[in-house]
Amino acid sequence: MEKIKNNALVKKVGFNRLVLFCVLLLMYLTFAILSPTFLNYNRILSALNYAYFLGFLALGVTFVIATGGIDFSIGPVMFCSALIAGYLLTKSGVPLPLALLVLILTGAAFGCLNGYLVAYWNLPSFITSMASMMLAKGIGSVFTKTQSVSWPQASQENGSFRMLVKITTSDGTQIPTGLVVLIVISVICAIVLNKTKIGRYILCLGSNKEAVRLSGVNVRKWEMLAYIMCGMLAGMAAIAYVGAYSTVQPGMGDTFNNEAIAGCVMGGTSMTGGTASIGGTFIGIMIISLLQEGILAMGFQKDWQYVITGLIVIAAVYADVRSRRRAN
Repeated sequence: MEKIKNNALVKKVGFNRLVLFCVLLLMYLTFAILSPTFLNYNRILSALNYAYFLGFLALGVTFVIATGGIDFSIGPVMFCSALIAGYLLTKSGVPLPLALLVLILTGAAFGCLNGYLVAYWNLPSFITSMASMMLAKGIGSVFTKTQSVSWPQASQENGSFRMLVKITTSDGTQIPTGLVVLIVISVICAIVLNKTKIGRYILCLGSNKEAVRLSGVNVRKWEMLAYIMCGMLAGMAAIAYVGAYSTVQPGMGDTFNNEAIAGCVMGGTSMTGGTASIGGTFIGIMIISLLQEGILAMGFQKDWQYVITGLIVIAAVYADVRSRRRAN
């Protein structure tokens, strides 16, 4: 095992990411063997539609978890952003570009609120994000008068935003452009986290916040920035969601928090902060999306997805704790 870990290629890719990718391939082959319908192109598209918005949520919360914090508001914030922007687009006649801008800015505003309360008021991120979750649910419902909002279809006016998620050809074939967008954003996030001052400070905050503060760094600014980035990515997740599913209902989004965080943990992001992997998060989200579609293809209830995901998360957290104990 040590010989494999010390291999130059394995070191470059990352042993944990390599193992996670093997798990993803094994899951795909297992579902393909057990359920021939799983290989249906529409099944793959359905899994990708789920992965797009969940991926953006997970990318954003990776930055927050890297600081040692948590954000349980990302799912409801995604829905709140989609409700407000969709209502302005369909009921108030706001142009599509402005509606999309409002959508992202709404997510950023919630991120700014969370970041300010955590970084400047020193409130626990768990309590802060739970409060923001309730705020997002309430604001979305009040703004739309508890009515659901349906975004325009691709063939309708203002439906061009759907090209960011999928393009339907003349013969009805759907091209998953959202996968390209998600990969590009993931690469950008990886560069920010691993190659820039922003990422270095965020990771250092999770490792030893007090030491960073004593070295003269404005820790509040960088901690707040992590939450703002998380909020903006939640806004982008809203674009992916409405591009894939159209209708948004008030008061929803809770379950997506858990799945996004689970994807981060699976991917090697430590819940205690200081260690994060964008590539791992990406693969983790693909595993969750593939797991959901595979379970449905085999005829089981979706509840089994939560059972299996929970077990995987427990195993991932246990492995993280063991590795930290070994390092100490």
